[in-house]
Amino acid sequence: MKVTVENKKNLEKNLKVFVDKTTINKELELRYEQIKKDVVLKGFRPGKVPTDIIKKQFGKAVYGEVIDKILKESSAKAIDEKKIRPALQPKIDLKSFGEGKDLEYTISVTEFPEVKLDSIEKIKFDDYEIKIDDNEANKRIKEIAKNQKNFIEVDAAKVANEGDLISFDYIATVDGNSFEGNEGKNTQLEIGKDLFIKGFDKQLLKSKKGDEISVEVTLPENFLKKELVGKKGIFKCKINSVKKPKEVEVTDEFAKTLGAKDLNDLKKIISKQINEEFKNSLNIISKNQILKGLEQIKVEDLPQSLIDEEVKVLGQGQTEEELKKNKNNLEKNASKRIKLGLILNEIGEKNKIKVDPDEIQAEIQKQLSMMPGQEKIIMDYYKKNPSASASLRGTLYEEKIINFIKSKAKSNKRILDKNEAEKIIKAENEKNLEVQKKTSKALSPNETKIKSKKKENKAPVKKKAKKVSKK
Repeated sequence: MKVTVENKKNLEKNLKVFVDKTTINKELELRYEQIKKDVVLKGFRPGKVPTDIIKKQFGKAVYGEVIDKILKESSAKAIDEKKIRPALQPKIDLKSFGEGKDLEYTISVTEFPEVKLDSIEKIKFDDYEIKIDDNEANKRIKEIAKNQKNFIEVDAAKVANEGDLISFDYIATVDGNSFEGNEGKNTQLEIGKDLFIKGFDKQLLKSKKGDEISVEVTLPENFLKKELVGKKGIFKCKINSVKKPKEVEVTDEFAKTLGAKDLNDLKKIISKQINEEFKNSLNIISKNQILKGLEQIKVEDLPQSLIDEEVKVLGQGQTEEELKKNKNNLEKNASKRIKLGLILNEIGEKNKIKVDPDEIQAEIQKQLSMMPGQEKIIMDYYKKNPSASASLRGTLYEEKIINFIKSKAKSNKRILDKNEAEKIIKAENEKNLEVQKKTSKALSPNETKIKSKKKENKAPVKKKAKKVSKK
């Protein structure tokens, strides 16, 4: 095999490959010998079919199979021999081939640019640590307790007000006729939530135990009987009980209902959760500071083919007119993303950073633990979508590279309380929003919509909780 390199433009190269017919014929003979051992033809004993007969029967198919094998092996060897790192899938153009002929072809390849890494020790970033005091944990626990309503039944004279829990039986009719599933026993409604049928629970206000009330509502679109949707339904209700909400006391017993050993243990768990919520947001800020530092590294001659591919990704959903209008902006963003990707990849390769299959499985298990009851759906998703696992690997790979840079770069340790953390996150979000506004002036309405779907680095949102995790 002979390989010659022809530089076309910048990082684009043509590799001219020549494989002599003698080499091809040897591969053909080997393949024919393999076929001879297994082929069964009428009139010949197994393994005794003459090669000429096999050639006549299978010649074209065997030649195509052998040439395909030679192309794969020789192209990979040529690229490796010339120490070229392809940025995209190389393209092969056959020039000369055929039985009894030499094989000549050209590999068109765009290679990665050389990335000369500056010392990553020069990069600066803020390393945040959050200190959550007991008051913050106590506030969160009180909020959880407030949402963990405990209802107690009151005497028959007490009427139902907003926020109370009513239990009732009902029989429903439409146009005076009953229908399948028109009865309910001990149905419970929290007055004011409007979760049964819109406008239903308000008609039960001021009712009390033993009352019989007729409720009239329009049956909604999600009603089980589709033929009744939009019609007036009459629900004859008998009130079985009225329960008033009772404030839950924050005690060791309450803590146990949330999975903690006692109240002190719950405080520790909640403090850790709040810390993690803020830490995740602040880690994004630290990461962005590192990426800004990496942007200062010069990378010459970004492959235009890579930029074009990235522009296609960024421009998804836009019309031809919008793509033309936003061409400069799209190419600028694409170049920035490509450059950062090349730098991060170079750091990863240079420092032999890898993602093991066990790490991918551990991340999937982490996702499973966060979504109880949906384990099978998640596992099936990853089994049926290999690209999902590849994407997860890419995320973990980038995370490991960023953590490696953190271990080498100049960190500015900052210890914050909750209020300070909130201010920093808010300021970062406002800055990002301002940048987004400036960028959107050059974007079409459609692209602005696409951009707005990206996640913001938000301050933690307080949520209701039924169980707390010690993980």
